[in-house]
Amino acid sequence: MEAEQKFKTKTGFCHILTDRIVLTRDGFRGNVAEVISGNKTSGFLIIYGLVAVLMFYNAYSDFVKENWFFFGFYLLIGIYLIYGIIKSKNYSASPVIFRQNIKTIKFIPAKKFLTRSHFKVRFEQEDGKEKTRLIMLPGSLSDGPKETIKAVDIMRGNGFLVK
Repeated sequence: MEAEQKFKTKTGFCHILTDRIVLTRDGFRGNVAEVISGNKTSGFLIIYGLVAVLMFYNAYSDFVKENWFFFGFYLLIGIYLIYGIIKSKNYSASPVIFRQNIKTIKFIPAKKFLTRSHFKVRFEQEDGKEKTRLIMLPGSLSDGPKETIKAVDIMRGNGFLVK
């Protein structure tokens, strides 16, 4: 195994070292992601929460006006956002994951025209909490299929993926 291997991600690069995985941000997308979220996901969750409150307010307003279509529309969007917040509260934006703390790494292939390929890394933080880190791979417009094959090969070569 080489000392370092790397592959492209959505916002930069993933470096596989002998003792850890390091995610770096590069270029415009990486800089925007750094400004918006830093190394925490709480900023996104707060924004989702505020939008969910706005959707519930709009649903209530349309309920009072007996505008049933928009009442249902806003209510469903609000519920979906709250579901996303609950589902995402154990996610991490940590740029460094130590190999000995990794529980599992699962590869999720892209759904054509809907999602992009990514790795779901479950790991234990220093404080003992189990978190999940998504490593999003490039999309189809940025040479995604080729980069996905390279990333999967690197992860398999380092013993992270068994299939």
